[in-house]
Amino acid sequence: MGIIVANMFLTLDGVYQAPGAVEEDQEDGFGYGGWQAPFFDDESGEAMGAVIDRIDALLLGRKTYDIFAAYWPKAGEDSPIAVKFNAVPKYVVSTTLSEPSWTGTTALPNAMAAAHLRERHDEVHLFGSGDLLQSLFTEDVVDRLNLWLYPLTLGSGKRLFGSGTIPASFRLVGPARTFEKGAVGLVYERAGDVETGNIDEVEARRSEGG
Repeated sequence: MGIIVANMFLTLDGVYQAPGAVEEDQEDGFGYGGWQAPFFDDESGEAMGAVIDRIDALLLGRKTYDIFAAYWPKAGEDSPIAVKFNAVPKYVVSTTLSEPSWTGTTALPNAMAAAHLRERHDEVHLFGSGDLLQSLFTEDVVDRLNLWLYPLTLGSGKRLFGSGTIPASFRLVGPARTFEKGAVGLVYERAGDVETGNIDEVEARRSEGG
């Protein structure tokens, strides 16, 4: 059984909107497109490249699919990312797109249909696609979160966890990775339901050696 992996670039206040380019996504008057660029360095680029190397299939929401489909097929073979994205199977969740233009793309009707991709591929990776990601969270079909956290706050923009997010716990997979310009890479995997308790009881057990 494979896994569904969400890759997200985030500010400290949880904004993921338009990290890569000024005009990437200006919805609702968002004026900070391209906020990721000042923090990009060779080491973080290599780390992202290592993640992309593991992709067996791409899963995208309609808006992100349209952006990717307009760009990556034309990027050329000099780009390792373009080569990978163009080669792997692609899935777009959309109720209106019947004939996807990007070669190798299959349209899916909803998030639950996307869940079955784990039966076909080892690692299905999602980039951006915030609306779809909220649906995946609601259906509890996100197995891993690859988060790149950047040292800035924007105060506006689309945020990672929306109102439909179900209570869930995740475990950190390996140590956090810090990069030269202040970004931090974090990898979490799904770890069951949320557990609660009282701190004083935990401290008491620790004191007793429990």
